[in-house]
This record gives sequence, structure tokens and C-alpha cells, in this order.
Amino acid sequence: MNRRELLGVAALGAPTLALAAMERRALAVDKVKTAAGGAFAGKHAPVPLPFDPAKLTGLSERMMVSHHDNNYVAAIKNLNKVEEQLGATNKDTPGFLVAGLKERELTFTNSMILHEHYFGNLGGNGKAGGAIEKKLAASYGSLGRWEEHFRAVGQSLGGGSGWAVVDYNLASGDVRTAWAGNHTQTLAAGLPLLVMDMYEHAYAIDYGAAAPKYIDAFFQNVNWDVVNRRLEVAEKAGAAFRG
Repeated sequence: MNRRELLGVAALGAPTLALAAMERRALAVDKVKTAAGGAFAGKHAPVPLPFDPAKLTGLSERMMVSHHDNNYVAAIKNLNKVEEQLGATNKDTPGFLVAGLKERELTFTNSMILHEHYFGNLGGNGKAGGAIEKKLAASYGSLGRWEEHFRAVGQSLGGGSGWAVVDYNLASGDVRTAWAGNHTQTLAAGLPLLVMDMYEHAYAIDYGAAAPKYIDAFFQNVNWDVVNRRLEVAEKAGAAFRG
């Protein structure tokens, strides 16, 4: 709340002591944000869709724009608000308030990251190739076996919420498909290579409850060049991680 808003509250007859407390809180937030740098900045900005949403196969422009502009952007706005609230915490803040804010911070941060990876690995022709194809085949016996498993993981989340993610394990160098029932279940040392959003907002506009049809459309639009670039970065990071 800025000073103008505070004066507006005063004009409506807010008690003087409450107003003073609110003003001190607002000033404290600004002071901590300035001193702490980015930790409490609340300045995350949405990334535009990296493809023309009118040119996807089986995924409508209406659904993709709604998904981006509502669900993804909302996560970023909420993350910014949470960071600002965390900026006002101190050693005397009740533990349950800190815990609640930190849980929301994790949820909205992961939502932001996973959404950006999801949109980032769409816009392609769906034809797998390169190093990621070999890596998945080595892990699962064949690319077809991996795809069968990945589809099964996605379908297990249909009608609910969560993510199917191909992660690179920094600790082992392995590539595996991970299941996440919400935004806070991730591999501790995992870097996402391929992300499929299985929250209903990702497919309900086009397919209702028919999650398997959405998964079919998802595979037709995967940009495997992006996935290969992520793998290249992940392997370099993994080599450094394992020392």
C-alpha cells in the first residue's frame, strides 16, 4: 500500500493507530526490498509466448492465450505479491505466517518456471531427434517405450492437476520422466527438459475431460530442438555438479 492509498483510508475514517501501523509496514517493506536486492523485489515479468498460438496443431489459439494470460500471468503476479509480503517479515513474525508465505513462494515460483518451460517446448513439428532421442532410448530401451510411459504418466494426472516432466538428474546424469501432482513436487537435483502441463486449464477449453486427446495434440507440437538445447546445457551443468 502506498502513501496515496493510506491517505485514502484515513479519509474514510480508519483509526489513527491502525493507519500508522499500516504506514510503518509499507515503509518497512520498501526499506527491506531496497536493502535485500532481488530476494523481496517482487519484479518478475511474464515472458511472451515463443510461438504463434494460431499455428499450433490441435491446440487452439483461444486456449493457449487464455492459459498464458490467465494462469501463467496470475502465478507471476501472486509471486510478486508474496515476495513483497516476505520483505516485511522479521524474527518476530509468527512462524505460521512465514511458513505459509514460503509455501506460496515455492508454489508460484515453480508454476512460473514450469509454465515457461511448457510454452517454451511447444511450437515445433513434433519430430524427435538428436541427442535427446538417444538419451531417452538409452534410458527406456527405445523412444517408443519412453513415449508410452510419458503418456501413461500424463494420463494418470488427467482430471486433476499436475505436470509430466522429463528431468535431467544432475547427480547421476540420468534422464527420467517425473510425476508431479502439484507445483511443489520436483526432483531435488533435476533440470526440466520437456514439460507437459496436465492441469485441466491446459486442455479443457479444447478437449473437455478428454486428456488423452490433449496429450496427442501436445506431441504433435513439441519443439525437440528446444529440448535438445536444454539437454546440452543440463549435461554441462551436470558435469560441473558431479565435479
